[in-house]
Amino acid sequence: MTDFIARIGRKILNFLAQTGQLMMLLGAIIRYLPRLFKDRRLVLEQMSIVGAESLPLVALIGSFTGAIAALQATNIFAKFNLVGIARPFIGGSIATVVFTELTPVLTALVIAGRVGGAMTAQIGTMQVSEQIDALEMMAIDKNRYLSMPRVFAALTMMPVLAVFSNIVAIVGAYILTNIKFGFSFEMFFDSIQRFFSVAEIMTGIFKSAVFGGVTALIGCYVGFDTTGGAEGVGNSTVRSFTLSAASILLLDAILGAIL
Repeated sequence: MTDFIARIGRKILNFLAQTGQLMMLLGAIIRYLPRLFKDRRLVLEQMSIVGAESLPLVALIGSFTGAIAALQATNIFAKFNLVGIARPFIGGSIATVVFTELTPVLTALVIAGRVGGAMTAQIGTMQVSEQIDALEMMAIDKNRYLSMPRVFAALTMMPVLAVFSNIVAIVGAYILTNIKFGFSFEMFFDSIQRFFSVAEIMTGIFKSAVFGGVTALIGCYVGFDTTGGAEGVGNSTVRSFTLSAASILLLDAILGAIL
C-alpha cells in the first residue's frame, strides 16, 4: 500500500513539474512575440506548413464530418418517423453541431497528428543530433527560432482551417441530405440561415485557436525533451500526439461547459 501511494505521489509530482516547464516555455514564447515582424520569414514558413499544406486533408475530413453529422441527424428523425416534421430544423441543427463541436475537434486532432507530430519529430531530431546546442553556441535562442514561429502559426492558422472545414462540412451535409432525403438547396440552407448564430461560429473559432496553440506548444516541449536517438524521436512523436489529443478533448469539455 505504501509503495502504491508513493508511485501515485511520484506521478503527481512529475505531472506538476512538466506542467510548470510547459508554462515556462509558454512564457518564453510570449516574451518573443514582439519579434514577429523581424522573424516574419520563420513565421510565414510555419503558417504555410500548418495552413496551406493541411488544406487537402482538412477538406477530406470536413466533407466526411458534415456527411456523417447529416446521416446521424436524419437517421435519428427517420427512426421515429419525424423527418417530415423536422425538415425545417435539420439544416440548422446540423450546422450547430458542426460549427461548435465537430469541425474544431476533428480538425484539431488531424492537425495534432500531422503538424504536431512533425514539429516534435523535427525538434526532437535537432535535439538528439545536438543541433540545438549548436544554436545556443551561436547565441540563437531556441524558443525564438523554433518555438515562437510554430506556436503562433498554429494559433492563427487553426481558426482559418476550422472555417474552411465548416464550409466543406456544410456542403457535404447538404449533398447527403439531398441524395438520401431529397432536401432542396433552399430548404436546407434556409434552415441554417434562420437558426444561424454568430456565437456558434465564434465559439468554434476560439476553440480552434486554443487547440492549435496547445498542440504546437506540446509538440515543441516534447521535442525539446527528446533523448535516446532515433528511437527516442519516435517515442516522442507518439507521446506528443497522445498528449495533444488528450488535451484537446479535455479542453473541449471545459470550454463546452464554460461557453
